[in-house]
Formats: sequence, C-alpha cells, structure tokens
Amino acid sequence: MMNKVLFAAITALFFMSCSNDDDTPPEYVPAAFEKGILVTNEGPFGNGSGNITFISEDYSTVTQNIYRTVNGTELGNIVQSMGFQDDNAYIVVNNSNKIMIANRYSFEAVDSIKVGVNNPRYFMGADGSKGYVTNWGDPNDIADDFVAVLDLRDNTVSSTIPVSFGPERMVSYNNKIYVAHQGGFGQNNLISVISGNTLESTITVGDAPNSMVVLGNSLFVLCGGNPNYTGNETAGSLVEINLSNNEILNTYTFGTVEHPSNLTMEGSNLFYSLDGKVYSLNVASISLPGNDIVDGFFYALEAKDGMLYATDADDFASRGSLLIYDLSTNQQVQNFQTGIVPGGIYFNE
Repeated sequence: MMNKVLFAAITALFFMSCSNDDDTPPEYVPAAFEKGILVTNEGPFGNGSGNITFISEDYSTVTQNIYRTVNGTELGNIVQSMGFQDDNAYIVVNNSNKIMIANRYSFEAVDSIKVGVNNPRYFMGADGSKGYVTNWGDPNDIADDFVAVLDLRDNTVSSTIPVSFGPERMVSYNNKIYVAHQGGFGQNNLISVISGNTLESTITVGDAPNSMVVLGNSLFVLCGGNPNYTGNETAGSLVEINLSNNEILNTYTFGTVEHPSNLTMEGSNLFYSLDGKVYSLNVASISLPGNDIVDGFFYALEAKDGMLYATDADDFASRGSLLIYDLSTNQQVQNFQTGIVPGGIYFNE
C-alpha cells in the first residue's frame, strides 16, 4: 500500500510541475505523452538548446522541455522539426547535425543518427524500415544538398540522393516522396520527385515553395515568392499539381508584394498565412486571397478536426505560444505558453 501511495505522489508531482520549464521531476510517467499536441521549439539561435512542449488532448496539462525531463539531457541547437514512424519520434536538430530518436509516447531516448547528415531539415518515414531526411549541407554551397535515406532498423544513413539546393519539407503519395526546394539561404523553385533511392524528376513551380498538402489526387504547393531584400522580388503563388502525371493543373498568383506561407488543410479547405492574417480557400472555387478568418502573425499553422493550431514566436528570444481556434466560429479557444521559437506542431495519437 505504501508503494502505491508513493507512486501516486510521484505521479501527482510530475503533473503539478508541468508548467515550469526548468523543474525536472525525479520520475516520469511512461506513456505520459501518448495523446496530445507536441510543439517543437527551435530555441535561441546558435547559443542555446531547443526543446519540446507537450499539451494533453484535454488541454489540462502542459509540460515544457519533455525530452530533458525524461532523459536529463538537452536536445541541442536548433530543434528544426520532428517526424514519426511507428512508435518513434525522429527529432531533427539542425545546427547540431543530428537526429535524436525517442519513443513518441514516453519520450525516453532510443537512439541517434549523427553520421551521414549535414544541416538536416525535415524527416519523413516511408515505411517501417525506411525514412528520408532533407539536408542543406553547407548552406552557402548550392551544389552539396541531398536527401539522406535512412535504414530505420539500425538507424543509419544507407544512401544519399543528390538534389537541387535548399530541400525542405516533404510529402508522400503513391510510394513517391515530393520535396519542396525553398532554397536554403537563397531561393529555388523546384519540387523533387523521389522514388525509392532515386531522384525520378523535378517539377518547376513558383519561387520559394515553402509548404505543401496532398488533397485527393492533387498536390497543392504554396510558394512565397522572392522577398524584397533579394532585389528581385516576385509574387507568391499557389500551384496545383496533378499527381497522376506530375503536371501542373493550375497556378494562382498573388500580388507582387504578397508572400504567403504555412499552407495546411482541413477537409476541402486550405488555410495559409499572409501579412498578419490567416486566409481560408475552398478548393472547389479558388479565388485569391480567399476569406480572412483570423488575425495574427504566426510562425506555424496546422488545421485538424475543426481546429486551427497556430504558433506565435513573439520576439524570437522569449517564450512563444500555441493558440487554438475553433474553425466553426474562427474564435480563439485556447492559448498555451511554449518554449522559444515554436516552429512545429504535431499530433501524438
């Protein structure tokens, strides 16, 4: 009986300390992060560690820095992104040139990949034994970028696929991987199509493609356009690609000084950020810019189950926040503190 009482007390202590970023409780609860929202926080650029915030699906519990809480060590600089494959979370730590692997439900460390990656950006699992990671290499060298193919059975880089510069986010469709080349420290305008371990083809889209979604048989690519500081400013665009033949179906063009980002979807509606507003577009009748539904300068957006999840990075030096909006009313329903520079939103189910 005393052991049961002690376990209950330790469990209660863990959840009472959830809102304190720097408090590390003496124990953690296995599978404590099984259902809820995970936010990757990049952390201070160059001189600090990124971390991960957990918010339970009923919004009752917020736990900061869960990897350190469980393992007693920092992730590194910068926590760029995260992806899932089966029971594991693959945490891409950009400046530290590594991928940290943890059980996605307990966040207990499993393994790491530190050889064969160079300035890694995003992870995507392909099946139970294979994954892909985009790599910039030297961001000032446009000729050394690649996609690393991972063997997830032993967590090694099994091969690399040279690609055009600035590979970033990936989506999959029909056993193919589509890679958006935003352009690293410059700008690019390509989507790479990878089949297995081979670069099959490229698709030219608008300048600086920054986010993509697959809806039915179409790939929608949101392109930010070249920013003003390049001296060659170009308009943003939304490009629809037919995934049956990888041909462009439609290109919708924004104004020259309009640079959209953060494309996400819910049902037949697309959502994106532009100039301090979130806009909604129904794919059945696309007319830019669409309907503005929420005000805010957001760093990341994800739509899911009738809700819109948005991160605010504030001044990029202080803690940010995750805001949740009900898409039936477009009203904010929740606001949670995160770590510094919350750059990714993920759902642990």
